[in-house]
Amino acid sequence: MKLAPEGYPFIAGSVALTVLVFLFMPFGAVIPALLVAFMLYFFRDPERNVPDEKDIFVAPADGKIILIRNMHESKYLKKDVREISIFMSPMDVHVNRAPCDGRVKQVVHNKGRFHAAYKDEASLQNENIEMVFETEYGNVLVRQVAGFLARRAVCRKKVGDVLKRGERYGVIKFSSRADLYLPLDAKIRVGLGDMVKAGETIIGGM
Repeated sequence: MKLAPEGYPFIAGSVALTVLVFLFMPFGAVIPALLVAFMLYFFRDPERNVPDEKDIFVAPADGKIILIRNMHESKYLKKDVREISIFMSPMDVHVNRAPCDGRVKQVVHNKGRFHAAYKDEASLQNENIEMVFETEYGNVLVRQVAGFLARRAVCRKKVGDVLKRGERYGVIKFSSRADLYLPLDAKIRVGLGDMVKAGETIIGGM
């Protein structure tokens, strides 16, 4: 089973705790052993079947669609866009993937609060990392948002990096949220409440 490397410290720590407890209280080691199992499950990084259809965008994260709306993004894109938000529960895979082919134009880490990730104010007020892609359809923005439990998002890419659709680019630790901002003329193929998979589920197309 492939694991996200960001999870190694958590897995190692829970294994060490299990061994320590076992040495002094063998029966009590069951509880930290369950923690090890959870960490292995949480930081799993399964392969995905990235669709090869032309002119599409795939989900940047696993989880549930909690917001679809038209809005004006004034910080980076400076135009009207389609915003899609995905809520990731602790049971979802938390590795993030590129929604389309593109070159990384900007990566910005914003410190902030830790509201529950499903709340609307979480997008802008919570700790987050914003990444702008230059694509053949114009600039596309993705935002990794930390949640009440998730205290850290990790972006593995830097300005100038070229990503392919469905390529891994980061991870958010524990329950969190991902926001995707697409061109206004993108045709959205998901609905509120739909469950999606990063790199696999088609979010929309041109």
